[in-house]
Amino acid sequence: MTFAWYAHLKDLNHKPWIIAALISWGIAFFEYMLQVPANRIGYTVLTVAQLKILQEIITLTVFVPFALFYLKEPLKLDYLWAALCMMGAVYFMFRAR
Repeated sequence: MTFAWYAHLKDLNHKPWIIAALISWGIAFFEYMLQVPANRIGYTVLTVAQLKILQEIITLTVFVPFALFYLKEPLKLDYLWAALCMMGAVYFMFRAR
């Protein structure tokens, strides 16, 4: 999803937004083909909240290198702070009750 959502900012910035949207939707379609079954399977052992937090952790893990290496964004401490906040979210979602 990271590529579908953000690659057009670099590669299609000269095209109309509708073209970027259609290409992004085409790319995203294939991820949804995997994500929906994965959520169905994951829901048999995890809660919806746990699935969502895992998805956000994966997104951040993929987004930071994508932003640095593909979009050439500068490395900022904000990525570290965001990761620490996500670790707190993981703790609260997965702690034993």
